[in-house]
Amino acid sequence: MRTLDGKLLEVLLDGSAEPLLVAEIDSPDWRVVLCNQALAAIVGTDSITGQPFADVIEKLLGRELALEISEAVRSGEESSLPVEMVGREYLLVLRPVSPGGNRASRYFAAYWRGAAGSETAAGDSETHQALLKAKRRIRDLSRDDPVTGLLNGNSFAEVLAHDWAVAARDKSALALVCFSVDDFAAYLEVFGRHATDSCLRRVAQAIRRCLRRASDVVARIEADKLIVLSHGSDEAAVHEFAATIAATIRELGLHHPHSKVSRFVTVSFQVAHKQAGKDKSGPTDFLKSVLES
Repeated sequence: MRTLDGKLLEVLLDGSAEPLLVAEIDSPDWRVVLCNQALAAIVGTDSITGQPFADVIEKLLGRELALEISEAVRSGEESSLPVEMVGREYLLVLRPVSPGGNRASRYFAAYWRGAAGSETAAGDSETHQALLKAKRRIRDLSRDDPVTGLLNGNSFAEVLAHDWAVAARDKSALALVCFSVDDFAAYLEVFGRHATDSCLRRVAQAIRRCLRRASDVVARIEADKLIVLSHGSDEAAVHEFAATIAATIRELGLHHPHSKVSRFVTVSFQVAHKQAGKDKSGPTDFLKSVLES
């Protein structure tokens, strides 16, 4: 079958009534490489191309959905979820695309199906959603930490390896911030496992709320350690970002009577900042540098 010319493909997509965009996820900021007229009309501009995918989604759908969608994209699997945009209900479909089977550059297509867009969508929507929900649940059971709902250590290592490879290719920097709960063992001894798990969930949620962009990633990698991966920030900005998160956690006011630091639960943090590919070290070395410092 003959490959369609790129310009012809854009014309065909612009003729579609379904809003659609395509992002290159093998770029550091997941650049939007294509946006059709239906979506541009909703956004009110045709200058989406070149912007970070997560930023565009956050503007359209809000931060919480943007975080969920970013996690779905990182999983590399097809996914969908119901969303509301400009007063209309849509089914947002996220689909991985690899032109010609080439994995060197990976893309994700995001398109919004109208709630009554087609007979298939109307007739099979509930079944389709149930299957996708089940698939997401199975995926999350293997990827997520059961206590906090964040990525677990193995999944985080996979994300870091992927983002490191992309950053090395583009000669860009990555930052890691590792947060450790102060006097964690003492808290566990006083309050027990159930209360400690609840405390960790609240700390994890506080960190997630502080993430600056939907493409930032947070995971739990050890009992008392939560780690954030961020892109493209200078080191001073990363330290400021980490200090803001630490202050936010203290302001939760979680009582900690045996803490040597404060009356409340607090965290200490370590920062690592590095241009990927600058030397022979790899993502595992980068992670060790922040865990062992």
